[in-house]
Amino acid sequence: MGKTSLGLDARLQTYLTSISPPEAAILQALRQETTTQPGAQMQIAVEQGQFLTLLVQLLSAERALEIGVFTGYSSLCVALALPPQGRLVACDIDPEATQIAQRYWQAAGVADKIELRLAPALDTLASLLTAGAAESFDFAFIDADKRNYQNYYERSLALVRPGGLIAIDNVLWSGKVADPAVQDTTTQAIRDFNVRLRNDARVTVSVIPIADGLTLARKH
Repeated sequence: MGKTSLGLDARLQTYLTSISPPEAAILQALRQETTTQPGAQMQIAVEQGQFLTLLVQLLSAERALEIGVFTGYSSLCVALALPPQGRLVACDIDPEATQIAQRYWQAAGVADKIELRLAPALDTLASLLTAGAAESFDFAFIDADKRNYQNYYERSLALVRPGGLIAIDNVLWSGKVADPAVQDTTTQAIRDFNVRLRNDARVTVSVIPIADGLTLARKH
């Protein structure tokens, strides 16, 4: 079945899958290939991909931003939801994993919607701001190294338009954020980020217990 939502037992996960829309064949193929790759646990859950698709459609988004591509499942979900003129800027530093992504984007017929930028994401975000792209994106999805979450968020917030949405993955971090015995730097970075975002008056926030925890932040 692959990655599932945190806290759901096998029976309830199976039921959830049975009442959810069927996964597109191209997405299923990508998910299955990803299970053979190093870091396969970074793959988002099927229900999370469906949720991202719905969010993009609800926003009538035309410009989207992704920080952390891996093998491209989430970017494929977003690109399939964008209209023909829609564009996704996808940021990553891994040329091998993103080769898989590009192959599936091509097979799905959405490669022309996606601009892959292979560089440190903070540099890419800074270059977008320098180029005058502030408040020009409708949607951003953050799913990269957790210790930079606050930095990714701040630059994404500058790039997203008022009324736009930022989605941040892994905010529940397999439950480790709720365990005071866990004090590694990554877990603590997520805890700190979660508290700062809760108190950020620039956005309206909702934390969704889907997959590994997904926070939605709508820019005022």
